[in-house]
Amino acid sequence: MYKIIHIYLLFWKEACVIMNYKESFIKFMTDCGVLRFGEFTLKSGRIAPYFINCGNYKTGMQLARLGEYYAECINEHGLKPDTLFGPAYKGIPLSVAACCALYNKYNLDVNYCFDRKEVKDHGEGGMFVGKELSDGDKVVIIEDVMTSGKALREVLPKLTGAAKIDIEGMIITVDRMEKALNSDKSAVQEAYDEFGIKVFSIVNINDIIEALENGVVEGREFVPKMKEYREKYGA
Repeated sequence: MYKIIHIYLLFWKEACVIMNYKESFIKFMTDCGVLRFGEFTLKSGRIAPYFINCGNYKTGMQLARLGEYYAECINEHGLKPDTLFGPAYKGIPLSVAACCALYNKYNLDVNYCFDRKEVKDHGEGGMFVGKELSDGDKVVIIEDVMTSGKALREVLPKLTGAAKIDIEGMIITVDRMEKALNSDKSAVQEAYDEFGIKVFSIVNINDIIEALENGVVEGREFVPKMKEYREKYGA
């Protein structure tokens, strides 16, 4: 009888260990096959011990949960946007999912919009779909990852050309905290230095290393390589 009670208490104790939203997100990424560990040749030519492929989010459940993580990050940093902007094309479903999550989780009813790759010259016309931007609008940009800042440089002239908006920040899933090929700064640091835009991430590479060390996800054997890569290329 005492053995049964002891086993029950062990299971109860384990069930009470609740992951914070960052740890939960890292596990979510690995479960979805978005975050993998091993040896990968990146576009930059660097050999990395981890790889992030946001194209592996495929289902309605995954997109709904992803939206919740964006919403938690927005709430954590005290952002109060009027509109979430998703750069075409990857940012479109992300901004919609985040909008839905903000309403369902925090009862915040915000707008969304996204840009067209080419200006529409018929019907309602215009560059944007969704909320028509107005002077004074508080906008948060929603993206998946930020490698070089190219996407931000492309959309900023469109946004600032549409209205005198206030860009409260940009939300990405993972900050690699990695210096660029031609700079000792990361893309996140350059975004702030060049445009004054704060980039907030749901997690960063240090969070991922800590999750491996604590057994939140499998792959503790990759920790030395992760730290070595961080030491070599970290910004």
